[in-house]
Amino acid sequence: MIIDQIKSQLKDIGGYGLLLSTVVRDISRNGLQTKEFVHQLIKIGTMSLPIIVLTGLFTGMVLALQTAYGLARFGAKNYVGNIVGISLARELGPVLTALMVAGRVGSGIAAEIGSMKVTEQIDAIRALGASPISKLVTPRLLAAIIALPCLTIFTNVIGVYGGALIAIFELDISSHLYFNSMTHMVVISDVIDGLIKSCIFGLLIVLISCYHGLSASGGTAGVGEVTTRSVVSASIYVIVSDFLVTKILILIGS
Repeated sequence: MIIDQIKSQLKDIGGYGLLLSTVVRDISRNGLQTKEFVHQLIKIGTMSLPIIVLTGLFTGMVLALQTAYGLARFGAKNYVGNIVGISLARELGPVLTALMVAGRVGSGIAAEIGSMKVTEQIDAIRALGASPISKLVTPRLLAAIIALPCLTIFTNVIGVYGGALIAIFELDISSHLYFNSMTHMVVISDVIDGLIKSCIFGLLIVLISCYHGLSASGGTAGVGEVTTRSVVSASIYVIVSDFLVTKILILIGS
């Protein structure tokens, strides 16, 4: 059983790599469908803002609350701003944004492409002489690479102000002290590292979702299966790649 799962995962990793190489070739040969790219950018980015704002707000609030509770034991409650800022910029902002997008956007992509696959619409696109990769995968992939960093910035900003609400009204920390300590701790490299992660997460989410959607079979039951599998796989790969990318960025920075 475990051997079969390992073989399946290795097969999927190979499939992700092949699909990515196909997208790169498609961009070099056919360019980008601008209209579809803009449509996907709005769909992935703008329409994800409500859930991103909610996630960022409550993440910043609970982070400030828990941090203050822990630091109060050492008389260091005034350093809440430092912890909230650097945690959101480097880790929580990119990762939580990616997980929310994987659940909302990744599932939709897998379901949409999977439905087209089982109803033979993708075969019809090929029969008309068009490329399904150029129409379905490339615009979504590039849109996600651009949209995820933008959404991460929103998460970070909203999270910082969510933490400020708790710091000011719950912890009796002045807004000046909160924001001043944060600006002295968080540097531009922290923000850039988080945005680099977001680009990679966006690529992984859409790549995995498109791959599973294109491999759908067995009617509506198969579409449901690949949708679930795409969300689970994308979430796992986001968490695993977060560690690997963090390690690489630390080695480069040192």
